[in-house]
Parts: sequence; structure tokens; C-alpha cells
Amino acid sequence: MKRSVFKLCDIVRETAFAIRKYHGNGHLEKVYENALVHRLRKAGIEVDQQYPLPVYDEDGTVIGDYFADLLVEKCLIVELKVCRMIASEHIAQLLGYMRSARIRDGLLINFGAEKFQIQKYILNKGTEYTTNELLSELNGDSSG
Repeated sequence: MKRSVFKLCDIVRETAFAIRKYHGNGHLEKVYENALVHRLRKAGIEVDQQYPLPVYDEDGTVIGDYFADLLVEKCLIVELKVCRMIASEHIAQLLGYMRSARIRDGLLINFGAEKFQIQKYILNKGTEYTTNELLSELNGDSSG
């Protein structure tokens, strides 16, 4: 049975939070990546690690590859960070992966901050939204 992307996001978020709670911060990104892959696979979820995503030029020629940290059930890109705070470069990296792969949903998870950070992004007809921005727009609230 195929899970909805929203259910997958919940599972990944809860699993990542449990990993952060157990391991704390201070490890290298690869430790958190391996822990997340291990626990998600144990839960029966298909996860590809360091998944290559081709980048195309305007004529369709492949000009390089990105490597997404995780691709969950072929519909959710998960980018992991271990840093003080999420920066605009990290968001741009995830959105680039999502656009290149033509995958609508992505999670950006930071295990390195004092407080655990996770942000969901949705691509919609060339426009990027965080979940909160999307919900605000859908509700007609322009304050974000």
C-alpha cells in the first residue's frame, strides 16, 4: 500500500526527532543520515541514500548530477544538515534538488542547531512554499 506524502512526512519527522532525542547533537551529518535510513527501512519504508538527480540544460542535455541525501519512496526528498541554523543556501540546495528531480515535496532537517529544526517545502508551478506559507495563502492570510 502506497503511503501519502503527508503521512511519509509525518513518519520522517517523528523518526528524525526520535534520533535527535536519542543521539543529541554534535555528530557528523553522515551519522544522522545512516540512523534515519536504518530506522525508516526498519519501518518498511523505501529509502535511497545519496540518490543521484540529473541536472538538465535547456535542450535536455544532462550537464551534471546532484546527490540528494535521501529519496523516500520516490516522492519525497530529504536534505540533512548539521549546522547552527538553516541558511538560505540550504533552502536553495533543497529546492534545486526538487526542481531537478521534478519532485514536489521536500524536507530540510537540521540536527545541529540547539533546537531541532525541520522545514517542509512544496513546489507548485514554479513557486516554492514552506508549509506555513502555503497554509497562510490557502487561508487567505497574507502575513505568512
